[in-house]
Amino acid sequence: MTVKLVASDMDDTLLNSDTKISERNAAAIRKAIDAGIIFMIATGRMYVSVKPFADALGLDVPLVTYNGALVKGSKSGKVYFEHPLKLKTALELLAYCKEKDYYIQSYQGDALWVKEHTEFSAYYTRISGIPATAVGEKLYHPEVAPYKLLAMTKPEIFQEVWQDIQQQFAGKVVVTSSRDNFLELMEPGVNKWIAVKAVAESYGIKPEEIMCIGDSNNDLSMIENAGIGVAVANAKTAVRVAAKIVTASNDEDGVAQAIEEIIFGN
Repeated sequence: MTVKLVASDMDDTLLNSDTKISERNAAAIRKAIDAGIIFMIATGRMYVSVKPFADALGLDVPLVTYNGALVKGSKSGKVYFEHPLKLKTALELLAYCKEKDYYIQSYQGDALWVKEHTEFSAYYTRISGIPATAVGEKLYHPEVAPYKLLAMTKPEIFQEVWQDIQQQFAGKVVVTSSRDNFLELMEPGVNKWIAVKAVAESYGIKPEEIMCIGDSNNDLSMIENAGIGVAVANAKTAVRVAAKIVTASNDEDGVAQAIEEIIFGN
């Protein structure tokens, strides 16, 4: 099977535990690009958080951000696809999380809104490199639809909160996770695969010619549907089970290994 496009998740997949792209991963990606392969990033991160990594790799392609709610050119800044939460739904979600005292943050344009600075917001900033803007009660009353909302919990109540929000907003919100305490809340129909597939189609590339690499629940849609779904060794069990191939971990250059073995036969 010929691979013409590679889409990789970022955190715990392309990035190592120091949130860096290793030299081996970068070299493999550049070799693939030089061979005519399209390499793109598909992440739950904000566009502004992804762009520096894309620039460092020399990418000139659409980037799938906010789990597919925004697809935007890495160099051009052109918006290819935009599918934020409905404002009415976002307001209902925000009000519910306030009532239940769930930590929630909102992605307004390419700005990160929180009610106040907490250990959760500080943790997110450390991971993403993006400072949060504390807006107080304004968090619960946005005038513009956010790309997504993200709830954070203590690990011991994570599944309970997930089930609660999923039940309360069934049919109105897609709930997935990118880390053990991150609940990603998006508009129905938004996921990484739909966005990756749309980008591929714009290049005339078929689903069976796509290789997707990931580690977490929000990667399942693309791992299950791509021609070659690859899980890094540190991936969630469900992702490893769904994948056709399991590569090395994110700390052992798993993305590079997948590219070297599958595309170049090394």
